[in-house]
Amino acid sequence: MSSPLNALPQQSSLLADESVDPVALAAEAALRGQDGHYSELQGRLNKAGATDRELAPLWQQFFEASGAAGWQDLSSRAARIHRRVQDDGATYNVYDDGGQSARVWPLELLPMLVGADEWPGIERGVIQRAKLLNATLADVYGPRKLLDGGLLPASLVFAHPQYLRPMHGCVPLGGVHLHVVAFDLARCADGLWWVVGQRTQAPSGLGYMLENRLILGQQFPEAFREMSIQRLGASFQGLLQGLMRLSPEGERSRVALLTPGPHSETYFEHAFLARYLGITLVEGGDLTVRSNRVFLKTLHGLERVHVLLRRVDDDYLDPLELRSDSALGVPGLLQAMRAGEVVVANAPGAGWLESPGLSAFWPAVARELLGEELLLPATTSWWCGEDSAWRKHQADLNDYVVAPTFAASDTTQAFSPSVVAGLSLKARAALLARIKEDPAAHTLQERLRPSELPVWHNNALEPRAAVLRVFALADGMGSWRVLPGGLTRVANRRDGGADPWLSMRHGSASADTWVQTKGEVDRTSLLPKPLTAADLTGAHRTVTSRSAENLFWLGRYTERAENSVRLARLTLEALSGAQRGGSSVEVLRVLDSLARRHGLIGATVPKAEASARVFERSLVHALADTRKSSSVAWNLQALAGCSQALRERLSSEHWKLIHEVGEHFQQHLQAVLDAGTVAPLPDVLGVLSRAGTHLAAITGAQTDRMTRDDGWRLLSVGRQIERLDFLSNALAEGFEQGLHKSEDGFALLLGLFDSTITYRSQFQGRRELPPLLHLLVHDKDNPRSLAWVARTMHDRFLKLARHEAEWAAEVAAPLPRPEDWPLEAISAADADGGHALLVGHLHDCSQQALALSVAIGRRLFTHVETMDRMVWQ
Repeated sequence: MSSPLNALPQQSSLLADESVDPVALAAEAALRGQDGHYSELQGRLNKAGATDRELAPLWQQFFEASGAAGWQDLSSRAARIHRRVQDDGATYNVYDDGGQSARVWPLELLPMLVGADEWPGIERGVIQRAKLLNATLADVYGPRKLLDGGLLPASLVFAHPQYLRPMHGCVPLGGVHLHVVAFDLARCADGLWWVVGQRTQAPSGLGYMLENRLILGQQFPEAFREMSIQRLGASFQGLLQGLMRLSPEGERSRVALLTPGPHSETYFEHAFLARYLGITLVEGGDLTVRSNRVFLKTLHGLERVHVLLRRVDDDYLDPLELRSDSALGVPGLLQAMRAGEVVVANAPGAGWLESPGLSAFWPAVARELLGEELLLPATTSWWCGEDSAWRKHQADLNDYVVAPTFAASDTTQAFSPSVVAGLSLKARAALLARIKEDPAAHTLQERLRPSELPVWHNNALEPRAAVLRVFALADGMGSWRVLPGGLTRVANRRDGGADPWLSMRHGSASADTWVQTKGEVDRTSLLPKPLTAADLTGAHRTVTSRSAENLFWLGRYTERAENSVRLARLTLEALSGAQRGGSSVEVLRVLDSLARRHGLIGATVPKAEASARVFERSLVHALADTRKSSSVAWNLQALAGCSQALRERLSSEHWKLIHEVGEHFQQHLQAVLDAGTVAPLPDVLGVLSRAGTHLAAITGAQTDRMTRDDGWRLLSVGRQIERLDFLSNALAEGFEQGLHKSEDGFALLLGLFDSTITYRSQFQGRRELPPLLHLLVHDKDNPRSLAWVARTMHDRFLKLARHEAEWAAEVAAPLPRPEDWPLEAISAADADGGHALLVGHLHDCSQQALALSVAIGRRLFTHVETMDRMVWQ
């Protein structure tokens, strides 16, 4: 008998009929779960032989709210979610075998649903555990009563590499060590939620959870509204308020999010969260400590930072007191904490709380510190460092998962958890020997059977194991609030993921978590309050020195890539013409020289005029060589790298364009090269043409879609420096070779300046030197003329450096002014037919442009030429 699911393509008219029951369709589409696992969809334990297909009340509400038409649209909605994730550029960086690959963030269609009756119990249990962990840190880094009383084994605490001795005696502002704590929960066979892990160092997931909610809430608006799903805005607002309450400056505090940078596996969420919260995204190199205070290095000096929401691991936070080789942290940060001048969330030294070996000790610690029994149960764990525990359970090893007690370090070992029952006899014996050699490094954990969440897969509701991460946030007044939602992680296959390493790193997917409320849905928004005219006076967007440098190079790499693409295209066209006898020797000489100067061809390749065919093939193959630091592919790759570091400043369209141009160029050119030993020239030119069009769109985004702040001015100055250098050298090379004397040489000069159409519209077919130099050197309406480029570079630099007028005037004084070169003088030939005056001016142009680049780097990026310039806030 066929089910309604199988008949969907033939029953589209029926599905539009409101009499068709979407709940019945969902029940028919539900695949059977694994025995012994709790079914979220059906609200009961899966048992052998059970035939009941009735859905749990929450899921009935969900499917009823969307109706039959919503059920029919599930596959389309899943496709829209995937497309939206790609459009947002949401990624999770995975490291494997020393390499890195960016995975598109895997978001499932259906949410995890938590009812209004069971959420308060989760909330109370999570708040209790957050209080317990904060109190434990205060004791262990303070009076150490737990250690002295044997409630926590000293060997387990002190041996952990994330126990930080420099933090002993340090009392963070307000006595709050933990500001954000994450607990991993699983609903087990009894239908109750159990704690299976906790994250206390720098918990990840808040940004991804927010991305999930913003996407999924739009796909099921009826269900979201009718089921009274609680919103998240108030909790994120509470996080910021809690941090600022603890700060020395209160509500006037500057809050920054400290990230390891674009190579972090969760960098997307760092940028996304910083943008949503309206705080500055910074890296360690953006900050400096002076007089025990933390400052942000900006284009216009040092600005005070009062709160750091950090995503950098403990060891790397302060190279003065922790890892000396760290380039991710801030020297002196721990001392600034001790002095009470900065809030660091979370305070360093909390990572050891994540050890599974501590699990069995928490009930006694809770009774000691809180006088309470733990509300949320935890999965059974046994630390093998306790002789009695190891002797008792080693015979039952097959019943457990063996997990590492400590994080990896120079003195401790870490490894992937092992399901002992799934190992071969040989591997099991080796594991047993390893545990006996170092028992303290191993912890036995009871195997999980987490509940199964329905996943829409192949037109069916497929049950997969799921673990829920819930976040507790400190309010800065001694209390906590639990964010009404969470990040649910879902196994990537139907029969897998039931063990405690269910994680995004190992291929799991994610799902939004909807928490139902009985009361009013909180409508709090993080949209800023209305600003008054006084608020807006002197308002500016802070540009950190790191962002400034990346914006500068974003402009340079954009222009450099555009110039390289144009030069490569003109060179290949000329080489093709030479093989037909149509290109002059002078044209080939100039293009050969420019191609070598700009790194498009190797030094050992024969000259173009001697062997056009060999030069052409070498040039084509060099275009895609990402190892060559001046190839087209390398420039496009460098452009993408800059954009990745500026994720929080670029629009999603701009960011997507930059990444697409490099990916498309590599794919299309490689396809052409793979098609045969000799790449068809028209196909290669087509690839270059598409890249040129893509780069023009990127230029448009930079010109027309970015706010004209100091960051944009720096980007523009970078572009003009690169353009002035390229055009000056191209024109100088052309006149040294006498290109203006031949028809194809004259055309090449216009092509290099991308001014062919402009010249023809103004001067028709006249091939004369004065109009050529007027257009390429003097014309202030031509954005490719040297005068326009130099003037734009000069003016934007002065506005950028307006806060240091004396230094700016000194740097700007020698900058070239091509409009002051008399046209009659630079057009006149020397006695030997050359144009030494013009060529001299052109070489000076190039040198001054590069000198400006060096001055900007030294003054604005590395701050090596000035004493501290502080803007107190």
